Amino acid sequence: MSRMRRPIIAVTCDHRAVGPVGQSVRVRPGRPEVYVGEAVVRRLRDAGAIVVLLPPGDIDGGSELLRRVDGLVITGGAFDIHPHHYGQLVQGRLDGTNEDRTTLELALARLAMERGLPTLGICGGMQILAVASGGTLHQDIPGHEQPTDPATAWHPVVIEAGAPAELFGMIDPDANSTHHQAVDSLGAFLVLARAPDGIVEAMYRPGAAFCVGVQGHPELRGDRLFRGLVAAAGGQGARVR
Repeated sequence: MSRMRRPIIAVTCDHRAVGPVGQSVRVRPGRPEVYVGEAVVRRLRDAGAIVVLLPPGDIDGGSELLRRVDGLVITGGAFDIHPHHYGQLVQGRLDGTNEDRTTLELALARLAMERGLPTLGICGGMQILAVASGGTLHQDIPGHEQPTDPATAWHPVVIEAGAPAELFGMIDPDANSTHHQAVDSLGAFLVLARAPDGIVEAMYRPGAAFCVGVQGHPELRGDRLFRGLVAAAGGQGARVR
């Protein structure tokens, strides 16, 4: 009996000009690194996927890779999407930006939506999905970031009335919060869940096999969204109405 092919999921990565400096008597200076949180990779592998890491900067190469995989995860990072990507001027706090990564992820998000590729956007990745489909962001939400370890919950989440039942079980009843920007207008997406203050915590693209964005970091708390993505990438998920 032949084994079922494991779906291949591409995961976007971050980069930094100087990585950690080794604490040693030997000379080991910090050098540029491409990296991603291991929790995302572990959740996908545990769900049965093969994971391919996609570094920033190469739009043509990233677009070509996207034609050869079964799903996409757009991860978050310690940077903001510059407002010029959604037609606004800077109106508040703007942390560091990363144009190489932002332009790549916007291109990948648009291609993934065009192809109907199962996609999960995490934190900044959710914001990328919204902007890529014509949405905008709240540029700064003072006091929304939790000061505690994001492996613990920070606030409850309320599922939006009328949201697809097939996605209910994938959204935790509470979420962590490491962001100061959030989705304002949703572009091609609809609200799946909100925080008590009204901030959109999860969204979905109607009619897609699986195209979901979450504002928190579910990889630190559970695996249900990742299993949903991998099932859709393997052709086993139901199309969301």
